[in-house]
Amino acid sequence: MKIKIVFSDIDGTFLTNDHNVTKNTERAVKSLLEKNIPFVLVSARMPEAIYPITDKIGIKIPIISYSGGLVLTEKEEVLYDKTIEVEQLKNILAEIKKRWSNITINYYAGRRWFVRDVNDKRVQREMNITSATAENADFNELIKKQILPNKLLIMTEPPICEEMEQELSKKFKELNIVRSSSILLEIMDNSVSKAAGIEVILKYFGIGAEESIGFGDNYNDVDMFKYVGHAVAMGNAPETVKKFADDVTTSNEEDGIYNYLLEKNIINI
Repeated sequence: MKIKIVFSDIDGTFLTNDHNVTKNTERAVKSLLEKNIPFVLVSARMPEAIYPITDKIGIKIPIISYSGGLVLTEKEEVLYDKTIEVEQLKNILAEIKKRWSNITINYYAGRRWFVRDVNDKRVQREMNITSATAENADFNELIKKQILPNKLLIMTEPPICEEMEQELSKKFKELNIVRSSSILLEIMDNSVSKAAGIEVILKYFGIGAEESIGFGDNYNDVDMFKYVGHAVAMGNAPETVKKFADDVTTSNEEDGIYNYLLEKNIINI
């Protein structure tokens, strides 16, 4: 297997369930970089929720944040930046306000994270997990100032999350609306996807998709699986997600990335 670049989702893939990087996963990434094989994190997270991870293990790598909405080089230079258009944004916020109440809306614009109440328990939980910091803001004021989001993130309960995905997807065809977990719903411009972000990075490095490998564990990784040369689902992925992968490795708790790269002789440790 000739692999020149490796892409990986973060939560449930690169990180363990308690949001840490195992020693073997760290060794695998550093082995790739020593062999001049780029390793790129691809996540629904904002940059400020990704850099604490890379800083902790001492690496500088390109990242694909907001599931492809904002792509940055290893020097944090912007390669791609796509926000939701004003009218689409106003319409979907109005629809959500009209139909659902037990939800938390997060408004991610560039490298800033805005919410209506930073003391919301869901927001506090996300800050604890990601080490990023939310700011209180009036979304209408942000729109007036042309501070538009790369992504809206809805936090809610699983049945509501699934219902919102189905209903909003039907009504807002111009937006990409997908669950990244049972309690998180991502809303972005329809052109945004992990696959589109990966395309930007491949062009940056001059590498073909057939020479790439992608690791993931959830529904928003499916478009990545369809695009990369070789798709690998984590052992903890839902069965429906595994069906889109070429291979399945062990879980995120069992060094899945490390084990697969070692088994296929992509790294030698």
